[in-house]
Amino acid sequence: MKNYLILAVVAILFASCKQETKPVENVDYAEETLDVTTSVYPENVSKVFNAHGSVEAWNSFKTLEFTMKKPTGDEKTTVDLHNRRSLIETDAFKLGFDGTEAWVMDKGDNKYEGKPEFYYNLMFYFYGMPFVFADNGISYSEVEPLVYNDKEYPGIKISFDAGVGQSSDDEYILFYDADTNKMAWLGYTVTYFSKEKATSFNFVRYADWQMVNGIELPSKLEWYKAEGFTIGEMKNDLLFTDVKLTKTAQEDSFYKKPAVAVE
Repeated sequence: MKNYLILAVVAILFASCKQETKPVENVDYAEETLDVTTSVYPENVSKVFNAHGSVEAWNSFKTLEFTMKKPTGDEKTTVDLHNRRSLIETDAFKLGFDGTEAWVMDKGDNKYEGKPEFYYNLMFYFYGMPFVFADNGISYSEVEPLVYNDKEYPGIKISFDAGVGQSSDDEYILFYDADTNKMAWLGYTVTYFSKEKATSFNFVRYADWQMVNGIELPSKLEWYKAEGFTIGEMKNDLLFTDVKLTKTAQEDSFYKKPAVAVE
């Protein structure tokens, strides 16, 4: 993650060291490019990553774009995958993160009522599953499987190290299909607003996937009502279109805070 998380929606795991260093004496690692491979993750976590295209392939891309189809209009998000700068564009506002601060710029008479520092990478975090769980500062542990329609989905609990992101007390559980190793459900807590550890999980079903440059990314997410770990009826869903993964980074000016924007 590059430790920029916001989600009140997300958090991450135990993989002691996620970087491989070269066994050479007197190496100036400030000048080295370190590789990240799935071998540093627990076996079940690596299987999920590999089922979606592998961490190595994901890390080869620099920019992700996707559009959410919402009742209020399309919402386009662009994210720099290496430093998590972002830009969200709608008919009502532009909202971004320039690497230092979040900002918002309203269009016309519209007034953005949310918190830019919370929202700027909220949906990216949901959309970048499961690869956002390859970030640094994460711990992994196994949990009881989720049962839905008489099928069991093994679970991997993900938690942040203290001080990681804006809500390090957030917790996540990735539930995967044991037949395919693909991610199937996400359980998550939100502590950004209460600043207190949550006692119940929200649940999202990763209902459909799409292949983009060898990486399997969501095409439909479904939020469900739940009592404890008992899944109820669907509350709402989101469709994702116009997805692009490229190996070219946007210019710094693309994410720069406009002079008329507010924090």
